[in-house]
Amino acid sequence: MMLMAASFCDVNLGCGLRKLHDFHSTPNGKTRSHAHAQNLCSYSKQHIYLKRLDIKQVEVKRRFKLHQVSSGKNAHSSELAKEDDISMATLIWRAIKLPIYSVALVPLTIGSASAYLQSSTFPATRYFVLLVSSILVITWLNLSNDVYDFDTGADKNKRESVVNLIGSRTGTLLAAYMFLVLGLIGLTWVSLEAGHLRAMLLLACAIFCGYIYQCPPFRLSYHGLGEPLCFAAFGPFATTGFYWLMGNNSSVNCLPLTGTVLCASLLIGFTTSLILFCSHFHQVEEDTTVGKISPLVRLGTEKGSSVVKVAITALYSLLLIFGLSRDLPSSCIILCLLTLPMGNRVVSFVDENHEDKRSIFMAKYYCVRLHALFGASLAAGLVIAKFVSKRYIPRLILA
Repeated sequence: MMLMAASFCDVNLGCGLRKLHDFHSTPNGKTRSHAHAQNLCSYSKQHIYLKRLDIKQVEVKRRFKLHQVSSGKNAHSSELAKEDDISMATLIWRAIKLPIYSVALVPLTIGSASAYLQSSTFPATRYFVLLVSSILVITWLNLSNDVYDFDTGADKNKRESVVNLIGSRTGTLLAAYMFLVLGLIGLTWVSLEAGHLRAMLLLACAIFCGYIYQCPPFRLSYHGLGEPLCFAAFGPFATTGFYWLMGNNSSVNCLPLTGTVLCASLLIGFTTSLILFCSHFHQVEEDTTVGKISPLVRLGTEKGSSVVKVAITALYSLLLIFGLSRDLPSSCIILCLLTLPMGNRVVSFVDENHEDKRSIFMAKYYCVRLHALFGASLAAGLVIAKFVSKRYIPRLILA
């Protein structure tokens, strides 16, 4: 028994000693310290990784900004290159401004159609003499405008300016006034032939509006008065003057002033002024530099685009009002409403491109299209009313 007990004690003692040895060789404290060290190492590695990731993100952002700046410079250089690449033929076409001469054609055609509605007469020779004379006067306006804008520095960077193209301010100015004299001769001849000096007085007022608009010492365009002067010149003055000249013949000495011709002239003055307004969009910086306070310099291009929207809405609203008041025949209302898509096109184009100096250059040409289409529709409506609406009688305003 004693031997068995001793053996059992030896076994237990051996096991205990081995456990004690194992405990001392792998203590809990050491295991915990090792785990803690591993956690610290893992945290340190994560911290280094995140720091490197932040550095990479900052570097990516820096490179992206540099790319944006580089792209902006390249785009600006590309735009300048495009401006430099404009052909001489394109510059000459811009300098001639052929579409702008619709402002001479439309008032004359509206006045002639109104006279035909009232008197059933259309003197073709007189019409063509008045057309050529009006074109000569508009040429004077364009050339003298280039000269006086050259003097103030407004056209310093305008490559399509006639003065910049031919390199002679004096020659351009002499040519301008030569065209004016020739135009005045034609207008005077028709006025004397028609025996209607009151019409000549109205046309003289229209030309005077053009003079004080741009010529020294007035230069009212530099004070933001160009649009009202344009409205008066091409609207009531020119359209009514042409109406009287085209209606006079041996049997009718003087046509009465009617609500028809007056309302038509107001609409045409409106569309003509819109052309001038939209021609300022791409010149805001240059106008501001030389102190030309155009409406768009005061408003800015964003508010200016809203003005265009209001103007188009007002144009067609006036058309409907004149139709309801029977100052314009229903044929005019129907045909002019067909031009509404072109009016919407003007609004959308200006709204989308008013901040793009290169693209917004075309805004005035969209307005010219609207002006020509609206004027042609109005004139056609007046002629159609002569045959279709035989009961339509224009309201007399001044006998």
